[in-house]
Amino acid sequence: MKNLKFLALGILFGFILIKGEVISWFRIQEMFRFQSFHMYGVICSAIVVGMISILIIKKFKIKTFSGEEIKIDPKEFTKGNVIGGLLFGLGWAMTGACPGPLYALIGSGSLIVIAVLLSAVFGTYIYGVLKDKLPH
Repeated sequence: MKNLKFLALGILFGFILIKGEVISWFRIQEMFRFQSFHMYGVICSAIVVGMISILIIKKFKIKTFSGEEIKIDPKEFTKGNVIGGLLFGLGWAMTGACPGPLYALIGSGSLIVIAVLLSAVFGTYIYGVLKDKLPH
């Protein structure tokens, strides 16, 4: 019951993705073909909001709802980041969807996206199995 608010926020976020055409296969293809600024504008806006949010969290030492300190550890850049990013982008370009809006796509009636979701889950599982053998 205590997680109901998160479900409600997730549903609201899904509606926002749908209305903003962020889950539109055509919008995503326009982005990868450099035909429209729409998706780049959405992504850049999200990056700016994320940057400002992290600055505010760090500056004011904001805590979680349960009172815990929010720690953001520095991340080391490796060649694995490049390889993972290329694989992520390739999957995004091939399917027309990044992992975030998959549930919104399924909820909006694109049931074929269930295959993409299952593939994403399988890919995550394979990564977990091979994690120790991959460059990090």
